[in-house]
Amino acid sequence: MRINTSIVEINKDMKELHITLICRELALQEYQVRNTLELLADGATVPFVSRYRKEATGSLDEVQIAAVKSRYGKLVELDKRREAVMRSIEEQGKLTDELKQQVEQAKNISELEDLYLPFRPKRKTRASIARERGLEPMALRLMQQKDDDVAAAAQEFLNDAVPTVDEALQGARDIIAEQINEDLRVRDAVRRMFSRTAVITSKVIKGKETDGEKYRDYFDFSEALNRCPSHRVLAILRGKDEAFLRVGIEPEQEKTMDTLRRLLIKGHTAAAQQVEEALKDSYRRLLHPSIETEFEAQAKEKADDEAIRVFADNLRQLLLASPLGQKNVLAIDPGFRTGCKLVCLDRQGNLMHNETIYPHRPQSETAAAKRKIMSLIDAYKIEAIAVGNGTAGRETERLIQSMAFGRDIQVFVVNESGASIYSASATAREEFPDYDVTVRGAVSIGRRLMDPLAELVKIDPKSIGVGQYQHDVDRNKLKTALDTVVESCVNLVGVNVNTASKHLLAYVSGLGPQLAQNIIDYRKENGAFLSRKALKKVPRMGDKTFEQCAGFLRIPGAENPLDNSAVHPESYHIAERMANDLNVSVHDLLKDEKLRQQIQPSQYVTDTVGLPTLTDIMQELAKPGLDPRSKVKVFEFAQDVHRMEDLKPGMELPGIVTNITNFGCFVDVGVKQDGLVHISRLADRYVAHPSEVVKLNQHVKVRVLEVDPIRRRISFSMKS
Repeated sequence: MRINTSIVEINKDMKELHITLICRELALQEYQVRNTLELLADGATVPFVSRYRKEATGSLDEVQIAAVKSRYGKLVELDKRREAVMRSIEEQGKLTDELKQQVEQAKNISELEDLYLPFRPKRKTRASIARERGLEPMALRLMQQKDDDVAAAAQEFLNDAVPTVDEALQGARDIIAEQINEDLRVRDAVRRMFSRTAVITSKVIKGKETDGEKYRDYFDFSEALNRCPSHRVLAILRGKDEAFLRVGIEPEQEKTMDTLRRLLIKGHTAAAQQVEEALKDSYRRLLHPSIETEFEAQAKEKADDEAIRVFADNLRQLLLASPLGQKNVLAIDPGFRTGCKLVCLDRQGNLMHNETIYPHRPQSETAAAKRKIMSLIDAYKIEAIAVGNGTAGRETERLIQSMAFGRDIQVFVVNESGASIYSASATAREEFPDYDVTVRGAVSIGRRLMDPLAELVKIDPKSIGVGQYQHDVDRNKLKTALDTVVESCVNLVGVNVNTASKHLLAYVSGLGPQLAQNIIDYRKENGAFLSRKALKKVPRMGDKTFEQCAGFLRIPGAENPLDNSAVHPESYHIAERMANDLNVSVHDLLKDEKLRQQIQPSQYVTDTVGLPTLTDIMQELAKPGLDPRSKVKVFEFAQDVHRMEDLKPGMELPGIVTNITNFGCFVDVGVKQDGLVHISRLADRYVAHPSEVVKLNQHVKVRVLEVDPIRRRISFSMKS
């Protein structure tokens, strides 16, 4: 039997098996999974497939398409490991037909690794040393569990390397312990016990009580592993990694041992007693540590996935936060000793002016600061003011609110989380090489008000601070998930190709950093794009890339109005045919609802274009290029509350939701320390997850329950 031939046979049928499995797991039809995988394999992106290939996928959304992609990727990785295992076993000359079939049918990595365990190259073990000393036949004899005089049996195996009966029996038990550890039935039984009864425990390491104070809740902790929530698992494992906690995962030991005895012990002979001793040793020394490590890794992975999901959900809400839109903005990065940095931005977010005022202590030049603000408002026709919510934020907001501008100027408090990261980044230095970090930070605050999505894509999502335990989770998984969210949001909103930064363009379907830079360079050399078709002149913009990106790029004021819509160029002919059938232009269709009402989409169905695409086209004709985000609303904190010391139990205050976790949400009430609304206090009813009740940046009313200035903790309630 040649391994290469068998692998080819596996690969030939494996994709079909994977498609069947994915259909069953995700409750999808075969054509949906097959077409989705073919589109992705052909280089299509998830946003493109979701938006423009609905007929092929049966209108699967981005989440479903991503799930198909992820599951298939995991199955392919399992196949690669399967091939490596089979190759290794065959090279040892031990690949039987039965074992080959078992490897081919292994459903997960644990099952596969269990099959491989007896054949895995090992370092020297107690069992391998015993085998070298000729004790394997002795172990096999004991495993029959018939001998009542094991000492007499051991006499036959004594030699220079094994001079005593006790050493012979010990060596035989070592071999048996290893065999038990590699027994598929045994490992499966132990896993079942872990799944049903495992408890995770943590205890403080002696002498670390003071340094590990923040883990006090876990100094003597235990909970059923399958009920321990993700944030608790991550906290415990962080305490372990930082060497403050000793952590264990243990099933009900006596029940586990009873189960294993029933599997392995055949009677009451002296040989059976030797096997039982080997069983106890195997469980303590080999089985339990191995399965415990496996379950800890599984718990960590599950907790990672949940933490990443929470972070991704929060990031999506943050990126799709309401934009102010194109207005002249005065942005303020507040400070005390170093002053407040002011920047004036035009409607495109370009920096027109910057300077510093010192309205607060120690300088307290309040009157001069007000005069300067008024002069800038007049000189740059300011329409809105953005105040960062960091140090001196409330004091600066109060200063602005005390001024009379003589006209309607909206004042917004902007969450500046991550602005300092951006201001010190290579991106910021490239945008503003002649300005220091304070100017760049103020610009970021102002632009974040104008268009949160366009500005936040420049910041590493991990630095935005809207997750739970994001620094503890798998970094590659986190990056993949967050990049997917950013890509999804950018393509949902659409991008003005003539004003977008390269950082925003890089997330457009099919582009990436290099093509984004090429678009910027082409724009600088040739001026604004006048049509989507002109994008084909950009270096390295091939037909496939154009197909992927064109529908997500907008060109306001283009001669063809569809260039500023989500209608894909491949479907322009459909909209034009609709207009021709009514003897009008596409412009007329966009302007006149009565004309659009005369269109019967079903008349335009073809072999390749179905009602899903036609429905999308009709929606775009009604509202071409509509930004799906809602408009921003002004929020005001309570005027008489500025510090934690101002808070008193029972007070009701306006607040804004800054972060959502599995155990509740955090709310900013303007005291420079967010407070927690525990999930049990979010509503007068049972709440399964905080996202049922609150959204990021939502304006809420909270009641103060408890204030702990020493630990900087505030507890709120949203119950009536």
